[in-house]
Amino acid sequence: MMAREAAVAPRGAEGRMARAGLNAFFNVSEAWGLKDEEKRVLLGRPSKATFYRWKAGATGHPSADTLERISYILGIYRALQILFKDAKLADGWVRRPNTASPFGGRSALDRMLSGNVADLFVVRRYLDAERGGWG
Repeated sequence: MMAREAAVAPRGAEGRMARAGLNAFFNVSEAWGLKDEEKRVLLGRPSKATFYRWKAGATGHPSADTLERISYILGIYRALQILFKDAKLADGWVRRPNTASPFGGRSALDRMLSGNVADLFVVRRYLDAERGGWG
């Protein structure tokens, strides 16, 4: 089993970055209280087998789309941690209804769960604007 995992895992810096990104994603998704199916949608709907391998720690080869999605999720998480000094408020924000124009009374999580990577971008852009820019 170990030889098989080593054969499919990306090597070097690429593999370490993919594993770090997936680990960070799973930590954020736990902080947000996401269900496995919500996690799969945010990752771009990988197969259940792939998802559970990633969750168990096997990296494999996440697609560029999946890595882009993880990048947006981590940016959203970081922006929330900056905007809200209380971690529970920051983590709960994604589920609270929001009347701002990108959300139309729905939560940011509802928007993100549409499955489109563009919706992750919209949430990230909104939060970056709220906190005063990209810096």
